[in-house]
Amino acid sequence: MNDMNGPVDQQKPAPPKSRGGLQRLLPALRYSLAGLRAAWQHEAAFRQEVYAGLPLMLIAPFIAAERWQIALLIGAILLVWITELLNSGLEALCDTVSREAHPLLGRAKDLGSAAVLLSIVNAVLVWALLL
Repeated sequence: MNDMNGPVDQQKPAPPKSRGGLQRLLPALRYSLAGLRAAWQHEAAFRQEVYAGLPLMLIAPFIAAERWQIALLIGAILLVWITELLNSGLEALCDTVSREAHPLLGRAKDLGSAAVLLSIVNAVLVWALLL
């Protein structure tokens, strides 16, 4: 219960979720690599975007005149991959909640798909403008 001076019931603070600093780096790297492996194994769209984007990233230094242009070209491809990973995570979460059709879960999936589409449009525009 609250009074004018603050909460009456003082609860112990929750323990930290993880260690900070350098002790966190190795576990965080393992989780990230596990996520990339899962995306590669289970997400055809992610594999297709990597197959399309990797060659473009490799030629970017040879077709761009300046370093900032290379960064934009590569960054646009990375943004597609990042968006696809987030969308895949959202879809996995939705499927965990329910496999049955639900308007809000469908909307969440559609919004994630729209984000991927916009990131692809962005990549096409960046590449078209810089070439």
